[in-house]
Amino acid sequence: MSYHKELAAAKKAASLAARLCQNVQKALLQSDVQSKTDKTPVTVADYGSQALVSFVLQQELRAEFSLVAEEDSKDLRKDGAQEIVERITKLVNYSLTSDGSYNVTLSTEDVLKAIDSGRSEGGSQGQHWVLDPIDGTKGFLRGDQYAIALALLDGGKVVLGVLACPNLPLTSLEDAGQHSPNNEVGCLFFAEVGGGTYMQPLDGSSAVKVQVSAVENPEEASFFESYEAAHSMHDLTSLIAQKLGVKAPPVRIDSQAKYGALSRGDGAIYLRFPHKGYREKIWDHAAGCIVVTEAGGVVTDAAGQPLDFSKGKHLDVDTGIIVTNQKLMPLLLNAVKESLKEKAPSS
Repeated sequence: MSYHKELAAAKKAASLAARLCQNVQKALLQSDVQSKTDKTPVTVADYGSQALVSFVLQQELRAEFSLVAEEDSKDLRKDGAQEIVERITKLVNYSLTSDGSYNVTLSTEDVLKAIDSGRSEGGSQGQHWVLDPIDGTKGFLRGDQYAIALALLDGGKVVLGVLACPNLPLTSLEDAGQHSPNNEVGCLFFAEVGGGTYMQPLDGSSAVKVQVSAVENPEEASFFESYEAAHSMHDLTSLIAQKLGVKAPPVRIDSQAKYGALSRGDGAIYLRFPHKGYREKIWDHAAGCIVVTEAGGVVTDAAGQPLDFSKGKHLDVDTGIIVTNQKLMPLLLNAVKESLKEKAPSS
């Protein structure tokens, strides 16, 4: 079955949402330092992104759709939220006007309804869109990496994914440190089941097919992990890397931008081991997962099992998530098993 129409709608939705987020982040970074601790900008961008994605999917697909997303309008309907709702509505309308595809002006109620269309629970039956309107909110506030992550589930399987990464350099992260004069940023990764993974600049120019790294020797492999120590146990990941023989220090970046970077071969491994008791959400991995697998990579939990997106909003994974190419996966699983055994408190 082809998902071309859905993929085109998803690319358009994520690109527009990315533009909205870029406008907010630009204003945020130009503002005084005091406001950096203020969570309002990310709130506005988060809700605005979700409203835009929901609106665009509705316009493009012209059909009922189910959306599993991170936000709902509950807090925005409380007393005192009016000013934020008006800011979100203004931003959404500005984004729609500057795009020019839709000749509409949305009211605040239209925007709140669009946000609320993300209340689905997902599951194994039928089709469900899965959205993280801003994945990597801390990165967003810092002026670093974040992503708009949108995927489609059909019968509990991810069939397409789009990752808009507004701050990810178009060239490899390994070269990006040199800040060449044309070090442009802003990537859109997209994948459809059976169709491979492509990357194009966010401004929409031509797409190129991407592939994960072909590195077979762990000593030559570099690995990604979460920037935030709260999202991943850095001591465990460094032990795994050591057992594997990885020489390079970890590349720590926020959000599913890691999946995008990995899909084009920037690094060879991504390790995510959250602290005990944390439950992974499907919107944090659905889009990234298909972007990597269609580029030839493998995504599993710490026990080597594929991720199961059919169980509702959460992923029940064993201990953590590991991503690499097919050659390195057996070695990586082994290093993970040994490291977990070593870290486990002796009974």
